[in-house]
Amino acid sequence: MIRLAAQESTCEGVTLLEKFEFAKSVGFDGIELSGRGDGAFVSREAEFIEAREQGVVMSSAVAHVDHFMGDFDPEKRRGAIDEMKAMLTTLSAAGAAGFVAPHTFGLFSRHLPPFTPPRSDEESRQLLLEALSEVADHAAAHGVEVFLEPLNRFEDFVVNTLADASWYVDEIGSPGLSVVADTWHMSIEESDIAAAIRTAGHRIHHVQLGDSNRLEPGAGHYDWPQTLRALDEIGYDGWLAMECRLTGPAREVLSRVAELLRAR
Repeated sequence: MIRLAAQESTCEGVTLLEKFEFAKSVGFDGIELSGRGDGAFVSREAEFIEAREQGVVMSSAVAHVDHFMGDFDPEKRRGAIDEMKAMLTTLSAAGAAGFVAPHTFGLFSRHLPPFTPPRSDEESRQLLLEALSEVADHAAAHGVEVFLEPLNRFEDFVVNTLADASWYVDEIGSPGLSVVADTWHMSIEESDIAAAIRTAGHRIHHVQLGDSNRLEPGAGHYDWPQTLRALDEIGYDGWLAMECRLTGPAREVLSRVAELLRAR
C-alpha cells in the first residue's frame, strides 16, 4: 500500500494540523518536515509533540542546512554532525521515521572545473564513514534513521547512486542508517532504475518523488510504473515523499499526483 507524504511547505494552512488536514484532502497520508538548520528545526520540538498528539502524521524530515557531513572544512563538518544529531533527537519527538541527508550539497562536482577535489577519494570515504557511524548510532538510540541520499554528479562527488549509498549502509551495519531513493537523481545517475532499486533492495527505507524535470510526478517523462513495480518487488513499505517543484496550485497538482501514483 502506497503512503504519500507532501512537503510541509506546499501544504495550505498555518499549523501542522491544518497542513495535515490539507494533505489528506488531496489524497496524501502525511507530511514531510523541513529540516532547517541553525536551531530552527530543533526549536520546533514542542510544536511537533503537540501536532503528534493531535494525530498529525509526520513521515520524515529533509535537510535544509548550510553545512553537511562531507564539508572540506573540519569545523563545518563537525558542526554539521552535531547539528544532525540534535535534529535527529527532535525528529523522534515528531514520531517520524527518519531524516533525509546527503553527504554534501553543491560543495564540489567532478564534472565541473576544477574537476579534482581537494582531498583524496579514500579520505572522503573514511570521513563519511566516521560521520555516518556517529549519527547512525545516535539515530538508532532515538528510534529514528538517517536516510543517506545519493545526489546527482553535479551536486555531489562521493555518493551519486543507490549502490554508492548502499556501500556505506553495509559497511556501518546500523539500524540507524538506510538509503533514500530519489527518483529525480536516479533519472540522471542510474542506467537502469528498476535494476538499481532491486539491487539496493532492503537498504531502501525512504523514497523521494520528482519527475525527470524535477517537477511533480506526471509532469516529465519519468517511468513511474517501472519504479513502482520495482518497489513492490523488493517489498518496500515505506513513504513516498514529494521533493520537487509544482507546476500549479498545490491543491490541484497534489490531487493529480495522488491519482497517478495510486492508479496501478
